[in-house]
Amino acid sequence: MKIAVTSTGTDLESAVDPRFGRAAYILIVDSETLAFEAFDNKENVNALKGAGIQAATMASNKGANVLLTGFCGPNAFKALKAANIGVANDASGSVKDAVKAYLDGKLPLANEASAEAQW
Repeated sequence: MKIAVTSTGTDLESAVDPRFGRAAYILIVDSETLAFEAFDNKENVNALKGAGIQAATMASNKGANVLLTGFCGPNAFKALKAANIGVANDASGSVKDAVKAYLDGKLPLANEASAEAQW
């Protein structure tokens, strides 16, 4: 399974970025091997609007099955749901910690967006 995780940096030890659409990076992590690719999200960081939808499109294009993040707004949540990508909000710690928490069943999938746009 491919797990997308919002991140402040480019490796598994980086902190989870609490923002989805405006996260600094999005890492796509293989749940079995922990091999990963880091994608710079700077294009969306400064977007006037639509950052979450654009980030959702990127995650979908990279084959993500699940997204781990701090907060996912309603428009991004709808786009992710339409792409059949589950969303787990309230992820924290390092990217590696968040992936482990999800795989251990400690980070459940959300039924709805966690917050209106906060940034």
